[in-house]
Amino acid sequence: MDNNKSPLRRYFEQFRFVFLTIFLFYMSMLLLDYYSVVKDIGFTFKFKPFKTNAANHHHLDDNNNNNPITPSIIPSLNFTQNHSTTNGVDSNKVHKKQKIPPPSPPPRRNLDPCYGQYVYVHKLPRRFNDHILKACRSLLHWGNMCPYLTNLGLGPKIIEKKNSKKQVLLKDTWYQTNQFSLEVIFHNIMKHYKCLTNDSSLASAIFVPYYAGLNVGQFLWGYDDSVRDEAPLALVEWLSNQKEWKRMWGRDHFLIGGRTAYDFRRKTGEVPDWGTNLMFLPEARNMSMLTIETDSYDNDFPIPYPTYFHPSKDFQVNLWQKRMRRMKRPYLFSFAGAPRPNAPDSIRNELIRQCESSRSCKLLDCYKNSRNKNTCDDPVSLMSVFQRSIFCLEPSGDSYTRRSTFDAILAGCIPVFFHPKSAYEQYRWHLPKDYQSYSVFIPEGDVRENRAIINETLNKVSRTRILKMKEEVIRLIPRITYREPRSRLGRVEDAFDVAVKGIIGKIEEIRREISSSPNNVNYSDEDVSSS
Repeated sequence: MDNNKSPLRRYFEQFRFVFLTIFLFYMSMLLLDYYSVVKDIGFTFKFKPFKTNAANHHHLDDNNNNNPITPSIIPSLNFTQNHSTTNGVDSNKVHKKQKIPPPSPPPRRNLDPCYGQYVYVHKLPRRFNDHILKACRSLLHWGNMCPYLTNLGLGPKIIEKKNSKKQVLLKDTWYQTNQFSLEVIFHNIMKHYKCLTNDSSLASAIFVPYYAGLNVGQFLWGYDDSVRDEAPLALVEWLSNQKEWKRMWGRDHFLIGGRTAYDFRRKTGEVPDWGTNLMFLPEARNMSMLTIETDSYDNDFPIPYPTYFHPSKDFQVNLWQKRMRRMKRPYLFSFAGAPRPNAPDSIRNELIRQCESSRSCKLLDCYKNSRNKNTCDDPVSLMSVFQRSIFCLEPSGDSYTRRSTFDAILAGCIPVFFHPKSAYEQYRWHLPKDYQSYSVFIPEGDVRENRAIINETLNKVSRTRILKMKEEVIRLIPRITYREPRSRLGRVEDAFDVAVKGIIGKIEEIRREISSSPNNVNYSDEDVSSS
């Protein structure tokens, strides 16, 4: 009986049971993995029973007549490759006839966690990135960019005053980040990307670390087109001479534009005009550009503006989200911005007027104060207002989009848009397709013609819907946040991760289009990727 067994014996029996269970589990996992690898290679198993002899009940081996094998019990195992024949026709001939390359080697997805995610980074001449940063004093027409390029492009770390009544920010995660620093931030995060490769043949995408926006920013005022276009022309010449370019003629290449796409597509060449012609160059039309705002071209992919929040650990993201959920929000809506007196079509003046006339609104005026400082450039002042607001008004600025949109989301404030191009037609990788799940839309025309009163419109939104939208906005926080470049988050996907996954997926679509084209002809530099 079990009661008569010694404790030591019972312990070993339990240990044996656990050991056998674990052993069987891992063996089954091994077999499943082996089966999936074999399946990926293209082999199938065919079991053929041995022919039986009616006169005899056993079949003798040809090599050893004394070795009987029982019929129909041990089948023969044939390996046949699925791609070896096509309806009885040699597949190699089919491939040759259709100009389609033979099947690629078996995928390594079961053995390699980076399969399909590798990125190769071009080692550009330093004139296209590092040397641009050395001219940091001239990169902005209205200020010195040098302080903002410290800390790998994040800018100076923000240290909140200890005598403040309530801490607005999270310690060691906030920086004075400039909205034009995205190219530097993205490049530095890419240096620590988990799936970097030095073998370009393994890469699903090829990154071109050219600081296009910073480069053109220093030549927007007082320079002619030849000066603005000098670096873009030299870049595409260098790229087109690399072996990686000839693989897909640049259609697997991508770069970052830390300005709006408009700044990289100068449409006139007769007189000096705004921006550079980078993305209108024949070679660049095959590349993809990730910008902060698109200009309705097929190879433009908008990604979020950089905010001030750059976490290095998952728990910092989670802690910030919890804090935003608990925030008390006494203001129905707020607006941070300045009027546009020289823009008659802008609704900003009307929004400011309505905000000032409502007790439910908090206005953060973005004019410079007596100390020549803009309060909207102070993350503590800005986030303090947004954290206490249920809705944040996000009209168009100098262009359709605003950095303020992402500051609002970061604060758990529901954005209110007035034009579809301010978000809905832009950040499709990072924001939900269902725009009503995280925002409110009021047409510009309704505000301009006084058909919409902001206070009344927002008061009509039910409390249930507000709570759902607020939760969705807080859920989006990591997707619009760029992490500290030297760190790797765990389960949290930030704006960089979403962008890389998006561009790899887009390049994979292009590959499928090329492989499924009738003649399987490579695209050349004359291919146009715009609509």
